[in-house]
Amino acid sequence: MAYIFPFRAWRYDPERVSLPQVVTQPYDKITPEMQERYYQASPYNLIRIILGKRLAEDGLAENDGLAGSKEKEKGNIYTRAAASFQNWRQTGILSRDPEPSIYLYSQTFSVPGTETRVERRGFIALGGIHEYSDGIVFRHEQTLAKPKADRLDLLRATRAHFGQIFMIYNGVGTVDALLGSSASRSADIDVSDEYGVVHRVWEISDASVIKSVQEAMRDRKLIIADGHHRYETALAYRKERRASGETGPGLPAPYDSVMMTFVDMDCPGLVILPTHRLVFGPPSFSPDRFQTEARKFFSIEEVDAGIDAVRATAILRQAGHAGTALLAVSRERAFLLDTPKATGSNFFGNLSLRQQALDVVQLHKCLLEGVLKISEEVIRNQENVSYCREPADALSQVQAGNAQMAFLMNPVRVEQVRDIALAGEVLPQKSTDFYPKLLSGLTIYALE
Repeated sequence: MAYIFPFRAWRYDPERVSLPQVVTQPYDKITPEMQERYYQASPYNLIRIILGKRLAEDGLAENDGLAGSKEKEKGNIYTRAAASFQNWRQTGILSRDPEPSIYLYSQTFSVPGTETRVERRGFIALGGIHEYSDGIVFRHEQTLAKPKADRLDLLRATRAHFGQIFMIYNGVGTVDALLGSSASRSADIDVSDEYGVVHRVWEISDASVIKSVQEAMRDRKLIIADGHHRYETALAYRKERRASGETGPGLPAPYDSVMMTFVDMDCPGLVILPTHRLVFGPPSFSPDRFQTEARKFFSIEEVDAGIDAVRATAILRQAGHAGTALLAVSRERAFLLDTPKATGSNFFGNLSLRQQALDVVQLHKCLLEGVLKISEEVIRNQENVSYCREPADALSQVQAGNAQMAFLMNPVRVEQVRDIALAGEVLPQKSTDFYPKLLSGLTIYALE
């Protein structure tokens, strides 16, 4: 069963800092340009903890968040993060809520590529950590060792969680109904991010409401939407702390939980965007040869090579009503690929039929691996494949000669994510892009 707990969050004091200048996007969505912008925004921006700058080659750099001091501990971004976190708590930049609470979290945003304005609601609380084999928490993506090692070093140093794991669950609106009245008062946090998303948070400390939410969530299965690496990091950290014998057997400890945002799958604002693929560097690439080989796997219709993002999205949406639809665009040729021919064949190995039906799996197995001969390992290492959210950006990269072909696709549906996750299966890397992201720094969970 899913265990949900209130907690006393650490939050930025709005009288000491301007909230828009200190919160950030999740660490794995922060580009070097964004990192620099966050650094310039405030000496108390969370970037200095979750993704600090590495020291210069001479070993000298500012001790982030502790103005004026220097440090010669080359590359130790984690000790500097811990020092900043401790300093900000001691000096009142961060203050701790007086009562254990859960936090209603609303995000109002425009769906990219449309004029539609929607709201996504969930709530922030602590969730008990479970092994996947327990059948309570489910993943839908594979993880990589390097990001987990980085996040584990940060967790060891700071002993705190600064962003939330994004969980989805099938709750048929029960919890939203319990928390809905809280939004009738002014939000405790109201901040807009760089993408125009309005984030609002309400602290809820009413014990009866919290108990009702706990009961409503008890039998729910949780699916990780975003935060697989951080969740598995929390699992690894729990194992370390338990092995140290710091607590007795069976006694819950702060490291047995992690901060999560829970969003009902019935929420109308639950949006998944596609992540398009850019291919560069395969030897002897030819659009003619690609067309010939791709016919073994799909029906192909040639479209205008000068297609723009609006038209491409419309074609995909229309063709996607009947099933799989992919657009392959080079500088000289563009193709719409649909009606897969290889489904159910040995070409997919042990992948289930539910996975074979996904556009992203058809793309990877049939086109990237089958036609272009880019191996799964090469794709995983991003040696010949990169990723892009915006179709206009993908098309411009091709026209600029930075990629030989762009593959555009429709997004995975929430129901497909649910079915695959609950079946214990995983999707290829970067198959889903839940939008918008949860801001880091709205609430902070300190283990001690």
